[in-house]
Amino acid sequence: MNRRTALLSCAVAALVATTGSVSAEEPEKPDFIVVNASGGAMNEIMRPAYFEPFEEATGIRVVDTSPVDFGKLRAMVESNNVEWTVTELGGQDGLRAAEMGLLEPIDESIVDLSDFPEEVRNTYTFTSSVYSTVVGYSTETFPDGSHPQSWSEFWDVENFPGPRSMRNHPVDNLEFALLADGVESDELYPLDMDRAFAKLDEIKPHVTVWWTTGAQPAQLLLDGEVVLATGWNGRFYDLVRQDAPIGIEWAGGSIKQGTFGIPKGAKDSYWGQKFLQVMAEPQNQAVYANGMGYPGLNLKSIDYVDPEVAPYLPTHADNLDKQFWLSVEWWTEHGAEASERWNRWMLSN
Repeated sequence: MNRRTALLSCAVAALVATTGSVSAEEPEKPDFIVVNASGGAMNEIMRPAYFEPFEEATGIRVVDTSPVDFGKLRAMVESNNVEWTVTELGGQDGLRAAEMGLLEPIDESIVDLSDFPEEVRNTYTFTSSVYSTVVGYSTETFPDGSHPQSWSEFWDVENFPGPRSMRNHPVDNLEFALLADGVESDELYPLDMDRAFAKLDEIKPHVTVWWTTGAQPAQLLLDGEVVLATGWNGRFYDLVRQDAPIGIEWAGGSIKQGTFGIPKGAKDSYWGQKFLQVMAEPQNQAVYANGMGYPGLNLKSIDYVDPEVAPYLPTHADNLDKQFWLSVEWWTEHGAEASERWNRWMLSN
């Protein structure tokens, strides 16, 4: 029995213990549930980590869809035509969705959160993992630690020449600009948008691709279209573990929580709760971390993570202190204003 099979067997056994046989209180099992997430490598890793254990324990098939779409979630709930059983919630959308009444509450009699930090146990959202927006770089262009190791160096196109890629979105970029301009990470919030956009003016001519999907930045590096790119650590890790000439710089990374929720009015919400319990199991979270580079927040999951993978996780001791936690509260309050200003800035010369 290999490590993955052993972990899957343990996870199924643990889930059976919590799920048990169908009782009079359980609704009838559907043929399938729909889990909506980011797609690509993420959905591929979710299958062995979460989909298969759920299917083995319940006999219910998991159909996965993508991408994450807050507008579609809202439209589904408001029209009472919910297609998803469980959905990922991007960025600050978890807090927004909860405030707007778009989510079912998490049933902690089903979803065991006892081994999760109290800070991440929310009424309407399930904190599935931690991820970071970091710098990926070409190790062919920047060998042996010669790559930029701060945001001020990322902005330094004279000493670190070459085309860059950044996300077409104000989240993270405003923080990165302020860090590049000398603001300390513990003094970022409230964000000074005037100062941030002034600094972004400097880097804008050197950003050749403003990416819009998670898979883009790593692929751009792999194809040699850019030599530096911001992106989600798991997307870079997916290629690093395949020995691609890509490195990850953690300094100044924007660390945040990945969340999932059950849309209000989802027809199989009970089984959605059961699926979230699968995601809460430490063995399953370790399978996901080993494959994707996004650690879970069940405090026991680290016991099952491959030691060779641990250095590539944002919560590893060598990485965590180099990063800052993105303020979901600030972005929830000011996100619309920042997005409007970002769109105007993107259209400007």
